Amino acid sequence: MILASSSPSAHLSLLFNPLSSCQPLKPLLGISVSPPALRRASTSRFRCCAGQTGFFTRLGRLIKEKAKSDVEKIFSGGFSKTRDNLAVIDELLLYWNLADTDRILDDLEEALLVADFGPRITIRIVESLREDILAGKLKSGREIKDALKSSVLEILTSKGSKTELKLGFRKPAVIMIVGVNGGGKTTSLGKLAHRLKNEGAKVLLAAGDTFRAAASDQLEIWAERTGCEIVVARRENAKASSVLSQAVKRGKDEGMDIVLCDTSGRLHTNYSLMEELIACKKAVSKVVPGAPNEILQVLDGTTGLNMLPQAREFNDVVGITGLILTKLDGSARGGCVVSVVDELGIPVKFVGVGEGIEDLQPFDAEAFVNAIFS
Repeated sequence: MILASSSPSAHLSLLFNPLSSCQPLKPLLGISVSPPALRRASTSRFRCCAGQTGFFTRLGRLIKEKAKSDVEKIFSGGFSKTRDNLAVIDELLLYWNLADTDRILDDLEEALLVADFGPRITIRIVESLREDILAGKLKSGREIKDALKSSVLEILTSKGSKTELKLGFRKPAVIMIVGVNGGGKTTSLGKLAHRLKNEGAKVLLAAGDTFRAAASDQLEIWAERTGCEIVVARRENAKASSVLSQAVKRGKDEGMDIVLCDTSGRLHTNYSLMEELIACKKAVSKVVPGAPNEILQVLDGTTGLNMLPQAREFNDVVGITGLILTKLDGSARGGCVVSVVDELGIPVKFVGVGEGIEDLQPFDAEAFVNAIFS
């Protein structure tokens, strides 16, 4: 049912589901707020309330624990194409001997480049292995492979170690999702909402993608699917910054734990649209000082190293705090994960390794290395 103002010029609308136990919410100018279709009994391991100290710390810990419990299964299947590409390494090292070192390292270099590790990382790793082999530190194929895995893990942990969400101590925590068109922003936001909601967080979605006609509808479907409430624009040409500001205000007034803000997809070369992200960032910070707590950029894993210019531009404009790499299950270019972390120093916080709602997984560097080099 849609409740509207008697004054058509006011453009007031409020979606309200009579099945919900929520009271009707105060309408906002040009903004529609909708509770989930039906309240579900909580199945999370704990309940949260606005005054619960350390909630975000425990939430982050629970997410990582949940990831540890099923990450090997998810990662091993999600990176199968990259692993198949790198399987040649086992063949190269199976009958390795010192006389064949140069030939084998050349083939190893090619395998890493094909998997999109990038020339800089590849040369660094291969030359390090060469030095250790000639120094007598590595004496078997098994030792060479272990050294290779250790080198990759060192890059991921030294430059991208802060993989947990940083949500601060003030509610609501605000997470902005940004990226280019077609990268999977809205889907990633919906899957992240599902994960956070399952761990006991009260999550509000903000439909800040005001350019794409179907974006709000898509996010409303995710809101219903995850049992989250949502704020959407009901007036044409509404500014994204206004929608996000109203959403954060509502989240603050109603004691929400987290507000997940969707934004319009934009090319990193379109500077006017990039500047709009700055306006969105300023708008939410006026409501909650220090917000947004996280600005997560969604990158399409199938583009491989082509994602690097995108990440650089977005980071220069709004300051990216973490990355979500999507579609890695359909890509043989999983080495780009290492390249992104090494080149930008921005941690990968989540990876998409499938189409299921559970397939957005917190990034685990050790599990990733084991998955692609198993």
